[in-house]
Amino acid sequence: FPMAATDPHVLALAAQITESREQDIPLLLLKLKGILSSPSLGCEESNKIKQDIYDYGLTQYCLLVLKQDHSQLRGAWATAAQLAEILSHCCVGLEVKEEPEEFYKKFLPSAIDSLLVLGKRLQARFIRAIKDKEKQDFLHWFRIVTDAICWLFGGHIQLAACVLQNDRFLQLLITDDVETAIIMMSVLHNILRINSSVLLQVEEETLHSVLDELVYKLSSTTNPAVGSAATKLLLLVAKFCKQLVQLLTARYKGLKGLLSKQWTGKGFDRELNQLLDLLYLEQSNGKGEMQKQHQAACIIQAAWRGFQTRKRLKKLPQAVITLQRSFRAKREQELQHLTKQKEDEALKLQMQLQRQRAMRLFHERQLALLEVVHASQVNKYMEEMEEKSALTIQRFWRGYRARRIFHQQKQSLKEYKAAIIIQRAACKFLEKRRRRRPLSPWKEPKGLTDEQRLALQQKVDDYIKLHPASQMSEEMSKELHMQAQAKLAQFLLRSRLDQRAAQRREALLAQVNTDVELLMNAPGLAETTEKDLGTFMSRSIPVATKARQTHNTMLKYTRWPWWKKLGDEFMEDEVIPDDAINTELEALFIEGRK
Repeated sequence: FPMAATDPHVLALAAQITESREQDIPLLLLKLKGILSSPSLGCEESNKIKQDIYDYGLTQYCLLVLKQDHSQLRGAWATAAQLAEILSHCCVGLEVKEEPEEFYKKFLPSAIDSLLVLGKRLQARFIRAIKDKEKQDFLHWFRIVTDAICWLFGGHIQLAACVLQNDRFLQLLITDDVETAIIMMSVLHNILRINSSVLLQVEEETLHSVLDELVYKLSSTTNPAVGSAATKLLLLVAKFCKQLVQLLTARYKGLKGLLSKQWTGKGFDRELNQLLDLLYLEQSNGKGEMQKQHQAACIIQAAWRGFQTRKRLKKLPQAVITLQRSFRAKREQELQHLTKQKEDEALKLQMQLQRQRAMRLFHERQLALLEVVHASQVNKYMEEMEEKSALTIQRFWRGYRARRIFHQQKQSLKEYKAAIIIQRAACKFLEKRRRRRPLSPWKEPKGLTDEQRLALQQKVDDYIKLHPASQMSEEMSKELHMQAQAKLAQFLLRSRLDQRAAQRREALLAQVNTDVELLMNAPGLAETTEKDLGTFMSRSIPVATKARQTHNTMLKYTRWPWWKKLGDEFMEDEVIPDDAINTELEALFIEGRK
């Protein structure tokens, strides 16, 4: 407990609550009302008592009791309503210096939630009550709880947004009961009067829900008290912020007509006219803004249409040219189709005439044959002609079938060769990759034991004893080194001479090959010209000719499809192998130095 001087009444009550049973605590907490309402207390003494009540946990006791089932308390709903009033009075004017975050961010929101829960239960009991006495009692307790809520957020302004965002507050506001609805709208009026900016602090969905309920009450009831309360709330909202007036005008388009037709002459015309003036003013401003936007849109559209028209006019010559080109192409295509059709008809007519002429010649030949051949030989001659005709037809059919089979087999053989070449290339690639695989990691050999090391040392010593090293003097070493240097110089000189001789032999061999090829391709002596003579006399013309041939060979090789370059097997006749290309390059002689 705190060491400072404590009010004896608070101290005695705290001790009594500590020693009492749980069901007796609510009635004992009601004594706080008498302690707080003592006429001899000043402002400082009252705040000191509230601080003592909070320090001794009596305020927390009140909150815990309010969270219980109120119907099980002694005194039931009356006790709960009085405890709600005591809780609000204990919290207002209290300044907690130790752990203020616990009080302002946890305790006060929890107290607001408990009071709203109590108000929701009292509202439900009031609506279900049948007897007038019960209804009056529940309505009285409901007013006490709502007054406690107003007193609490009046002392702590930050709680106004907490109350407005609470789902239970919206449930209390959304009701068809007239008396409780008027009380809740008075609570909302107090919220807006105390903290006018709270509507801009809450979420948009909460703001829309509150405004929807107020407009619904204006449209669904004819009670002047409900209409007056809802109108005053909307007027307060409209006076506070122009943005909310725009929201009312845009979201509720029939609100002005509803207010003017249904609620005129109901006793609150002054507030009603003020609200209508604000709405009509916003509508006129909105119309002016809409007219400006409409004019701006018309200007933009006119500029865009002008741009599009100028763009089409610029493209018109090109479009005409394109249209003419497409028309000419279509007309040419139709003419070609008609020409082809006429040619086909002429061909059919010509074939028909040839067929008729052939039949006529055949019949004339048969008639002439009947006149020449004896009657007994006619059947034999006809059989021979039929046999020859059958052989001719069979010969043509076998030739056609053989050519078709050959073409089919040629394509399949080509595909087979290509598949084999691809498979061989793939196998070579896999084999190379298999060879490039890294070797297994080196494993460190096992170390020798002491016995093995001694045995190995003994073998080395025995070998040194049996094979002693020969001693060589310094003069002998130098002489041996000089001999080795001399032999190495002789070997390098001889290898360089051999290399030059081999190069000269290759050059002479290439020259001989070039001369032989020129002699073999040379014309006869009778046809020889000065140009041919210059070919044999000049050393550059044969080289250029051979270089051109080799260049053509290389170009032909580079134009092969990729699958022909993968292997050497299954080559066609026109394929030139790499050996032939190498031979052509080797046969090219370029004269060098002697």
